[in-house]
Amino acid sequence: MINNPYCWGTGRRKTSVARVRIKSGTGKIVLTSRDIGEYFVRERDRESACNPLKVTKTAGVYDVWVNVNGGGITGQAGAVALGIARALLKVDVSLAEILRNNDMLTRDSRMKERKKYGQKGARAGFQWTKR
Repeated sequence: MINNPYCWGTGRRKTSVARVRIKSGTGKIVLTSRDIGEYFVRERDRESACNPLKVTKTAGVYDVWVNVNGGGITGQAGAVALGIARALLKVDVSLAEILRNNDMLTRDSRMKERKKYGQKGARAGFQWTKR
């Protein structure tokens, strides 16, 4: 049997899917063939994506490669965070309590509500006119 040095984790948020691969290294993070600073322009998205590494104090320990698609930037950042947390859990099971206490292993189940027939949107109806 071949010993694989990588650990995989899949993260989802809204309609975004992130496939995360981690390996012990220098701490570089690559998202869809680009650096994390280049991919996530806003600081908030970068911090949210790297949060599992910060909380577990493994920021410079692992190299992270991510393929992410679907959704918007914020949803993708959430998907990356969940994928990294799940991959870290496979590497070291002792990190489970830290990740769980910081609510990083829970998939955010909120999705866009569908548009209903006879209405303008999910909740909004058409404007009512008296005459």
